Order: sequence, then C-alpha cells, then structure tokens
Amino acid sequence: MRVALITGASSGIGRALAIEATRLGYAVGLMARSLEGLNETVQACSALFVDPSKTKTAQIITTVGDVCVEADCKRFIDESLAQWGRIDVLINNAGISMRGIFVDTELTVLQRLMNTNFWGTVYCTKYALPSLLANKGSVVGISSIAGFKGLPARTGYSASKFAMQGFLESLRCENLETGLHVLIACPGYTESNIRKTALDGQGLQQNESPLKENKLMSAEAVAEATWNAILGKRNYLILTLQGKMAVWINKWFPKLADRLTYNVIKKEPNSPFK
Repeated sequence: MRVALITGASSGIGRALAIEATRLGYAVGLMARSLEGLNETVQACSALFVDPSKTKTAQIITTVGDVCVEADCKRFIDESLAQWGRIDVLINNAGISMRGIFVDTELTVLQRLMNTNFWGTVYCTKYALPSLLANKGSVVGISSIAGFKGLPARTGYSASKFAMQGFLESLRCENLETGLHVLIACPGYTESNIRKTALDGQGLQQNESPLKENKLMSAEAVAEATWNAILGKRNYLILTLQGKMAVWINKWFPKLADRLTYNVIKKEPNSPFK
C-alpha cells in the first residue's frame, strides 16, 4: 500500500490533490485547521467508492492542526505512521497569501506567512523524511510563480515561497544519491479561496478576490498535473502559459518583468497602487 500525506487539505487544491490521490489508489493522511473542511474532503474521496458490494473503500485519516505549530506537524506524521507504518508522498500544500504594500504592512503579517508557507513545509518534511528516505518517496512543495519572481504587494508571500523553494532545492541536492524525489510545483493563478483568505497589511482576511475566480485554472486540473509530475519524478512543474512566460521573462529581461508585474498588480480591483 502506498501512502500520501497532504497538508491544507480542507479545500481548494489540497482537496483536489486528496481526491486524485484516492483515485490513484493511495491511502491518504490529511491535515488542516478546519475539521468541517476535512470531513467534506473525506466525503468527496469516499464518494469515489460508492459500491454496493463494499469491496473497496477509501483509506483516509485526518489530523486537525496548524502547520505553523511544530508539534501539530509532528503529530500529523506520527499518527500517519502509526496507522500505516510508511510514507511514500508528502505534499506540502498548506499556505496563505497577502496583499499590501510593505511600508504599510505589519511585520506580524510577514511572520505569519513565513510560519505557514516556509516553516510548515520544513516541519512536516523533517518528521516525514526518515520514512520517505526508506521508501525512496517524494517530497512536494506547492509553491507559486511568486517563488521565482518577487511580486509587488506580496512581499511576505514571495519571501515565503522563495524560502520554500530554496529549502527544497537544497534538499534535492543533498539527496541526489538516496533516491528521494523532490518536486516544486507552481500552479499559477488557480480557482481557490487563497485570495479570499489572504491577509491585508494589518493581518485581517480580505474576504474577497481581486480576480475572476471562475476564469482561472481549476483546482482539479492542478491536482491532476501535480500527480502526473510526482509519478513522472519531475523536479519542477510550472503551470499556465502566463506562469511560464513570467519565469522566462524574469530570467532574461528582469527589468521588463518588474514593469509588467507592477502593471498587472496595479490594474487589480482595489489595488494598493493608486
């Protein structure tokens, strides 16, 4: 039996990743702060096995916890190992975003972004790593184009994703001869609630999205592409043409990338740039 653990699994990309993992035959361990959201994810995964004969059911356990808290991450890993005795895939998906100009942003906002997006990845990976090494498994970080290109009004978000990617790249290099697979996945703009739950400069949730969510890439498409990249042992996954162009332009024409990125953010509804 193969086992996949997923953080931030109560909605959006995390839920879609869990459903796809279940479809692929993995036993799944899920972690998130919302018990209600986790239960909805379990129901969605279990719905794949609506079978009168009951010959096959989804194998899922859930852990309510916050990846900001090291003890919660350790408990998540420990409970999964106690249930199945192994980990084959760890997907560090839990994350939050922000929108606010740095000069007007409280430092606690950046600290919270780093604690969730960076330290949450470090904590879970640290405690899962012995089993992942033993099984030549995969560590996955759900990052962002913001991990390649610093975005205006997203200082904390970009910093946390740059840090995540640096950590995972270093981990990959350390394990070139151990069989550990490390994937950095960058979905681009995806239909989810991450923008609604994004923090403003004072640390309050925005509760609205500056984008037309129904026009964005679906969480299901991201999950399918991510699992294909895991199974294909890819190092990087950059989704959407806009995302690929952003990374390419920033590499070869960084000044142009600055101007283009600024103009895009400036045109957002209620942009902090007047």
